[in-house]
Amino acid sequence: MTYTAIIIGGGVVGALTARALAKYSCSVLLVEKNSDVAAGSSKANSGVAHAGFDAAPGSNKAVYNVLGSRVMESVCEELDVHYKRNGSMVLAFSEDETAELRALLRQGTENGVGGLSIISGSEARALEPALSGEVKSALLAETGGILCPYSLAANAAECAALNGAAIIRGAEAADIRKEGGCFTVAAALGTFKGKYVINAAGLYADKISRAAGDDSIHITPRRGEYMLFDKKLGGLVSHTIFQTPHKVLGKGVLVTPTVDGNLLIGPNALNLDDGGASETTLAGQTAIWELASKSVPCIKRSGLITSFAGLRAVADEDDFIIGWSKAVPGLLNAAGIQSPGLTASPAIAEYLAGLIVEAEGGLGLNPSFNPCLEKRPAIPELSEADLNALIEKNAAYGNIVCRCETVSEGHISEAIRRDCGAVDIDGVKRRTRAGMGRCQGGFCMPRVLEILARETGRPFTEMTKKGDGSYILSGKR
Repeated sequence: MTYTAIIIGGGVVGALTARALAKYSCSVLLVEKNSDVAAGSSKANSGVAHAGFDAAPGSNKAVYNVLGSRVMESVCEELDVHYKRNGSMVLAFSEDETAELRALLRQGTENGVGGLSIISGSEARALEPALSGEVKSALLAETGGILCPYSLAANAAECAALNGAAIIRGAEAADIRKEGGCFTVAAALGTFKGKYVINAAGLYADKISRAAGDDSIHITPRRGEYMLFDKKLGGLVSHTIFQTPHKVLGKGVLVTPTVDGNLLIGPNALNLDDGGASETTLAGQTAIWELASKSVPCIKRSGLITSFAGLRAVADEDDFIIGWSKAVPGLLNAAGIQSPGLTASPAIAEYLAGLIVEAEGGLGLNPSFNPCLEKRPAIPELSEADLNALIEKNAAYGNIVCRCETVSEGHISEAIRRDCGAVDIDGVKRRTRAGMGRCQGGFCMPRVLEILARETGRPFTEMTKKGDGSYILSGKR
């Protein structure tokens, strides 16, 4: 068959675009190179919904950040994604930095951001007692929020699939040709035809664009390292705490609660040549710690449970590249979607879908489209009565597999059985939080592997952590 649109890339932008197009009577295919969606930049970032004051007025970043911020809460509600509007602060430690805060306030107001004000250092500490005594002033942004980024991508993909979109994972697009007004995309699992191609390939968006015949895009991978702390430190701050923006570090190192109750600090920023270099470094971790401690001196390093690095796709323009390719008719690019790309993603997706609808001269609505996913509350969110009722219906929900995060066998099995469900250990982890706690899977991974093998009907030796040969076991003794 010939699809109306083939989307390349299963991060937040690609997945939300598939969902946005599923509203219409058209055929959609999402092709993801990794074993699962949300396996690239969408899995390793700050999880912050930015207010929108720090992007240059008139830029794509500014426009789509503000639009995305306004709808993010409702999108997360529809997709059963944890979201909290916790507000953010940008700290100033000198009079010069206070002047920069005033410039950010003017810029944010021009961008259409509400709820902005500059408060004194003592007012900031009244809201956040753990802040450094050296803070002179702060820009308070009431519309800032936090969310779970990988849940947004995975749940958007599931919603798209439930509404008729086809999703193929583990299928890197190797060749793209256009003949007779139709694209042919050759991927690892087959060859597919589509009238339009939407390039949402993140770090590899320039490669996809070149493969289709457009060499105007160049992406530089930028690594950012993070440190994640135990939930016992999750209440140390309630706002997302930034420092005054830096020309090299951008928004700089933040200190923030996560929407799931941990404390997160980072990232640093290092441009790379290799889009797969996601390791952490001693130098990077040390720099993060020192910078974060300037904002919040009392963070206890003993509470660290893991560190990780994420890669951002930086275009030469240092702005989002969104729109039709000038070189290849029918190719729609969404490239250079770095921060605040997570916040902007719902608005970008609606814009891309709108361009396809416009190009088609209008598309009818999908009469069976359902924007919402069924609510799947985790065990800590359930009342005792609701939990007992769930266990009575299925005893597997009473068998706790991950003790750190209180995740049951029933929740893990359900995450694997979903449309576009988990196919590997990390996929289970992102959908259920099994393995995200203090022991980082040290106790629960063998049991998760066993459930994954049982549900998929594949042998233990075929189970992987994150696809691509990352096998857990080598054989049976």
